[in-house]
Formats: sequence, structure tokens, C-alpha cells
Amino acid sequence: MKTHIDSFYKPHTISIFDLIIGVLQGGFFIFETYQKARLVFVQTMAELATRSTNVKCLESAGVLELLRPLLSDACSTVRQCAVVAAARLAEHDEAVARQLLSGGMVTSTLENLNKYNVYYKRSALYLLRAVAKHNEELASAIVRLGALEHIVSCLEDFDTQVKENAAWALGYIGKHSEHLAGLVVDAGTLPLLVLAFQEPEMSLKQIAAGALVDLAQHKPEAVVDAGAIPHLVRGLENQDPKLKRSTLCALGAVASARAELAEATVAGGALPPALLHTGHDSAPVRRAAACLLRDIVKHSVDLAQLVVNTGGCGPLVELMFENTGGARIPACMALGYIAGQSDQLAMAVIESKAVVVSVEILQKSDADDAELCAAAWTLGHISKHSPQHSLAVAVANAFPILLQLYTSPKSSAEVKARASCALKQALQCCLHRPALEPLLHSAPACILKYVLAQYAKILPNDARARRLFVTTGALKRIQEIDTVPGTSLKEYINIINSCFPEEIVRFYTPGYSDSLLDRVEAFTPQIPELFTDRVPSDCQSELTMENTN
Repeated sequence: MKTHIDSFYKPHTISIFDLIIGVLQGGFFIFETYQKARLVFVQTMAELATRSTNVKCLESAGVLELLRPLLSDACSTVRQCAVVAAARLAEHDEAVARQLLSGGMVTSTLENLNKYNVYYKRSALYLLRAVAKHNEELASAIVRLGALEHIVSCLEDFDTQVKENAAWALGYIGKHSEHLAGLVVDAGTLPLLVLAFQEPEMSLKQIAAGALVDLAQHKPEAVVDAGAIPHLVRGLENQDPKLKRSTLCALGAVASARAELAEATVAGGALPPALLHTGHDSAPVRRAAACLLRDIVKHSVDLAQLVVNTGGCGPLVELMFENTGGARIPACMALGYIAGQSDQLAMAVIESKAVVVSVEILQKSDADDAELCAAAWTLGHISKHSPQHSLAVAVANAFPILLQLYTSPKSSAEVKARASCALKQALQCCLHRPALEPLLHSAPACILKYVLAQYAKILPNDARARRLFVTTGALKRIQEIDTVPGTSLKEYINIINSCFPEEIVRFYTPGYSDSLLDRVEAFTPQIPELFTDRVPSDCQSELTMENTN
């Protein structure tokens, strides 16, 4: 009986075990499929988010809600890819960045920053900088979440990419305002950024230099106090063009703030390499070098003199010949700042042929408004010192070109303002009559009064100029100008008229010929007694001779 029972239950016992094993195997397969599906989803979302054109479609499909639980997924790879996908979406779209903040997704990522491996840290820091990059409001929200403490701790991490992303995030936060830059500096970031700049990895050097640029724009004193200047100058010895550009920009951001900081930059040895890099093969490096020189010379005559004595005018003029790269504008402005400091420095700029190049820029049909404004501004600073300086601008035929820019309907308001200012500065010192004469016939009243003011200085003491003023039609021209009594224009015309005889002035006054004709019509002739009854004696003798013949 027992054998019968055993034989009855044995097949059923095996089948139950098989069933349990099958269920377990099926469960493992389902979980494995679920994990693979999650991984495929976040990887696909991260890939699609690399293109900005996909962001709106993904957002409208509700991708953020699907990514939310995956940011804290048990699988480390899923977590990391989910954070990367969210970061890429936020980088392209400010609205997505706001949703990540308001939905608590940034908060949860920040809380897990130091819980997981370095790959998660890289992704989380990427998300922080992607949100903070858009504007001051979002960057402030990141700071209020306590992100600075975590980011600064990541600057001390052993992983290079973690330090890179941390430096990048700090720069994106601090670049928006002085307040945020101060918070970043107060968190103790500058010494760590300077150390990161000295690391051997090139990408870390570049990003650290970029963060120093962002902070130096608002807190240049703090950058100097952190001892960054000598390290930045030594960084220019590196051959990487991107690093050179970032380093020059950081030095320029410090030098542009105040004269004392510009002097500290020069004292740190930045001037010789800046002049050397104006001839670098890379256009961005040349532009950054020109910007640094501009930011140095604008503060004082001593700094400008130092740059001139070091041979800075020649390289700057060479940069003005470039058509691409953006170095022309800062180079032109640097020369304008130098010329504006003193008459001796302006003469040095004239001797470097900067006037001719500036006039050529004004004549270029493809020059943009910024280039035209810079060239006109520089010419104004060169010519404002004395008649000798203005003469150099006048003989380069700059006056008609500036006047054309001012009167052209195609010129922008900024170009017109710069051209007008430069023309007025040059005319106030100009005593070169051949350059003034064409403006009499074409300049509007606002410019014409400056021309007449110069003639009022020239004509009283120059007889030949007075003669030419009449013979060229200039005297007639000023009589035709419609003026209002009591204005400066009318006063200058009166001074000029007083330099000539009254009958000459009346002769060229409009309407004078008509008044002469009226006098002719009203004139009563006084006829002599030639055709009266009495024949003159000479006529009688002639008649007698004719009758005799």
C-alpha cells in the first residue's frame, strides 16, 4: 500500500518543483527584460536630446515625467543615463530647466551627488551647469539648493572629469552677476581653480581658465588676491590655442576693471607675451591679445606709454589689416585709447600709419557697424589734440568719408553718432583750408558751424586765404545760408563777413543783382546837350569840310 502511495505522489512532487523553477526563471527573465528596457529608454532619450530640434517633441511626449523615477533607479547605469538625458534637455531649453527645478528633479540629483560613483558625479554636475547657464534666476535657484558646497567638494575629487564639470558649473553660476560671483568666491573656489589650472590635463586647464574668466568679470580683485596672475602668465607658454585664448581673456578681464589691476597685470609679466601673441597663427588668440592690450592702455597715460615704448603700435596696426577673426575692432580701439591719452602718444599712433588704415576701414563696403564705429572713434581721438594732429586726418581725406557716413540714410544711428563726433573733434582743431572748403557746400548746419568757426580763425590773418575764399565761391555760399540771429552759426558768418570789404559782401548777397536791376529801372538818365538845336563846333567844322568836297 505504501509503495502504491509513493508511486502516486512522486510524479506530482517533481512537477511542482519544475513549476516553481519555471516561475522563478520566468520572473528573472521579466526583471531582466524590464531592466534592459529601462536602460534602452534612457540611452535613447540621452541620444535624442543631443539635438536641440528634438527637445520640444520629447517634452510634449512627457519625457520628464518618465525620467523622474529613473533618476533614482537602483541600476547605476540607468541613473547616470537618466541624469545625462535630463541635463541635455535642460541645456537646450530654459523651460525644461525650470521644470526640472520645480519638479524636484535637480534637488534629488543634488542629494545623491556624493552617494554614488564618479560617473554619477560627472552627470549630476553636468545637470547643474545645464540649468545654471540660462540666466541669473536659475543660477540663484541652484545656489539656494546648497549646490555650491557640493560643487566645491567636487573640485577636490581625484577624478579629472569631475573637477572639470565642477569648474564648469562654478563658472556658469558666477558669470551672471556680481552677487553670484561673490557667493562663488566666498565658497573658497578661487584657490582650487588656480590649482586646477596648474594640473597637467589640458581640458581641465582650459575649463579652469574659463571659470576664472567668468569670475574675473565681476570679482577681478579676488582673482588677483588669489595669486592667479603669475600662473596665468606662465600658462601662455603652453602651445594649445584654446588655453592661450582663455588665459588672455582672464588677464583681460582683470586688467579692464581698474588701473590698479591693470598695473598688477603688467607687473605680473603679461605685456610682453600679449604683444607676442598678436602675431599668433590662431585668430581667436590674436583677438584675445588685442583685447588685453586694449584693456591695459585705456586706464592711464603711463600704461599707454608703456605699451608704446614696448613697441605696441606696430602690431596693433597690423591687426587692423585683418578682414576676419574679430581682432580689428579691439586693435583699433586700443590705438584710439593710446591716442586719446596725450598729444605725444597720438603722434606716435599717427607715425604708425594708423590714420590711413582707419580711413580704409571706413571706405570698406563690407565693414560692419562695429568696425565703422571703432575706426571713426579712433580718428576722433587722434585728431582732437592740435592742428597738426587734425592735419594728419585731413590729408588722409577722412572728412568727406565721415560726412558721408553721417548723412547716409543707410548708416545706423550708432555709426552716425560716431562719425559726427569724430568729425566735430577733428574740425575743432583743423586749420587746413583745402580740407575745410568742400564741407562748406555739403555739410548740414550742425557740422557747418564747426567749419565756419575754423574759417573765422583763418581768414583774419591770411590775405591769400581771403582771396581764395572769394574766388572759389565760398563767400557767396555763406551768404546763402539761412541762419537765425543770435546763433553761433550767424556769429561765425558775421565774423567772416567782417574780413571783407562791405561792397564785396553785398555783391555776393542773394538778391543784390535784383536790387541793382531795380535801381537801373528807377534811374533817370541825365542826357547832355548833344542832340539839341545848337550844333557843336566840331560837328560844324566836319559839315563844312563835307560840303566843300
